[in-house]
Amino acid sequence: MTKIAFIFPGQGAQSVGMGRDVFEAVPASRAIFEKGDEVLGFPLSKLVFEGPDSELKQTVNTQPALLTASIAYLEALRGQGLTPDYVAGHSLGEYSALVAAGVLSYEDAVKLVRLRGRFMEEAVPGGQGAMAAVLGAEREALAELCRIISAEAGAVELANVNCPGQIVVSGTAAGVNAVVQRVKEAGGKRAIPLEVSGPFHSSLMKEAADRLAAELMSVTFNKPSVPVIVNVTAAPVTDPEEIRELLVRQVYSPVLWEDSVNWLLKDGVDTFVEIGSGSVLTGLIRKIDKNVKLVNINSLENAQAGLPQV
Repeated sequence: MTKIAFIFPGQGAQSVGMGRDVFEAVPASRAIFEKGDEVLGFPLSKLVFEGPDSELKQTVNTQPALLTASIAYLEALRGQGLTPDYVAGHSLGEYSALVAAGVLSYEDAVKLVRLRGRFMEEAVPGGQGAMAAVLGAEREALAELCRIISAEAGAVELANVNCPGQIVVSGTAAGVNAVVQRVKEAGGKRAIPLEVSGPFHSSLMKEAADRLAAELMSVTFNKPSVPVIVNVTAAPVTDPEEIRELLVRQVYSPVLWEDSVNWLLKDGVDTFVEIGSGSVLTGLIRKIDKNVKLVNINSLENAQAGLPQV
């Protein structure tokens, strides 16, 4: 029997024009974009469909834009009668997963991620924080290198454990730059600085997390219809209050994506359905288990097909 996980992408998967096809063809998808424009009080849909890309890439815009596109594609998929056994999302994508599981309303989620993006942008002055993708390093060796550099140059930590051979580090500009220079000490092949507006998923985001915590307390969290595999623990959660608390911790904690996928695989999930722009997560999962079935719902055609093989 097929066991399905719905998964939702995070920041970096955005592209100008995402979701336009379902907006034009699926009334329920159009309604999501229109609701986003109404709730946020500005034409988010115009920015998503027309750009400019430089504005869409701003964290405060990227987060509500990606959430909206993911939920629009989810609405287009609903007519296929697919029900997931689990949901999960990468960083920002966890909010899309929570909407899919009925924990948050779309309206509350889009307001929250707009604020989350602003708080994250404002937590560290521009130029003081950085992130880099490290290729080829083992997790423990890289974590040890980060501990050494943090004591010598400036805080730097594991931020995204994405798949074997791909880990993102985050922290002070000095700390991240030192990792880039010394990556071979951890067995890494190279490190690529990322174009981001802050040191996300590091301890430097504590202020943003505290500000978000106050906003999360004003929102209703429902019991999920299916378990949510959360970034912070890479384990299923069904208690609404625990989910609320973990969303706060998620801002300054590493995204344990590889661990989350491995938990799902161990539980028997054999089909991962990525819902939203791009195909970042299916690419990562291929590197974790090349035999699992992967599906992208990133176009009207794919949504109407239901479960096309990728």
